[in-house]
Amino acid sequence: MKYKKLTNSSLLLRWSYSVPLLSYLSFCLLIWTLSLPLSPFTRNTVLIDRQWNRIEDSFEIRLKNSNFNSDKMKGGDKLTEENKNEYLVNVNNKDNVNKNQNDILQDVFSRADMDSNGKLDSRELSFWIRKKIMEHITLAVSNNYNLFSQIDTDPKNGVITWKEYHSYFLKKRGFSGKYIKTHDERRHKGLLRSVKEQIMRDKAYWMEAAKSDPDALTVDEFLAFTHPESSASNQLALVDELYDKFDRNGDEFLTEEEFAVLQTEGNDETLVIRQDEHERRAEFRKSIDLNGDGRADRRELLHYIAPQSPRHSEHEAEALLSLADLDKDNMLSLNEMLAHPDLFLKSKMVDTARSFHDEF
Repeated sequence: MKYKKLTNSSLLLRWSYSVPLLSYLSFCLLIWTLSLPLSPFTRNTVLIDRQWNRIEDSFEIRLKNSNFNSDKMKGGDKLTEENKNEYLVNVNNKDNVNKNQNDILQDVFSRADMDSNGKLDSRELSFWIRKKIMEHITLAVSNNYNLFSQIDTDPKNGVITWKEYHSYFLKKRGFSGKYIKTHDERRHKGLLRSVKEQIMRDKAYWMEAAKSDPDALTVDEFLAFTHPESSASNQLALVDELYDKFDRNGDEFLTEEEFAVLQTEGNDETLVIRQDEHERRAEFRKSIDLNGDGRADRRELLHYIAPQSPRHSEHEAEALLSLADLDKDNMLSLNEMLAHPDLFLKSKMVDTARSFHDEF
């Protein structure tokens, strides 16, 4: 009997230690589970985790101002394949996936070299850049309605609300429907800082594009949001800015004199600025005054500021030549391009979409 009482006391002593210890361990496990980040919804979670940091950087480039054109996943495409070349925003296809920077530049150089003489002059550069611009604008406009329809779902009423866009943004990042439904936009709990900054930038772009309703975008306003360089309303606004800046008599015609000789008001006097007057007159005659009558109407100014205008590709070709033409022969060699990889990879010559979105 004495031995039995000792055993019961021992058991009681053991439980007095075990119960608090088990409770403490259970509490720690609960805290650890709650602190875990939400898992993105994907069929290959392990692969996502391994690539997460790299995806964060490339996603911000691919979604700069919501450039969703390159954000389509087809079939069994994997994120690792989609992000290998962050520079080729609109041409990330199977041919480019495994190319390094030099391979990309060599390929672009050979395709732009129309006479195959191993050199690119300003005409070849301009022609290639304008071709890439036209492709980008055509793709942006043609894809706009399809993308609009994908996002306009709750409800499908012909406009996209910020809530619909924000849900699409999170979905493209791989977050689950449950997380999106309960997501607190004021705190953005569980999102990385870079993602939060992107959301804030998108919100600012959204407010600029929303003309009729600050919380909703029409089809054209959505194009201004995703591709401001392609939007007709944005281009018309730029024409109005030209009139405000140069049309001194308010007749809605821009003369060569008004464009070439700048005037500023200050301290009860008008200052006349004639710096670069010769170049500005040449610019007006060549690129603005299409019918040669000495003045430009709204149609001519719209053609002048449109990204499809030849002047944009000509100016970019001149800029690339001035920065990379090491031997000053007014032509580019492949070695000169390879010596300035960042300059060309971020230019309209290679990555037209990214270049445009960096400007707007």
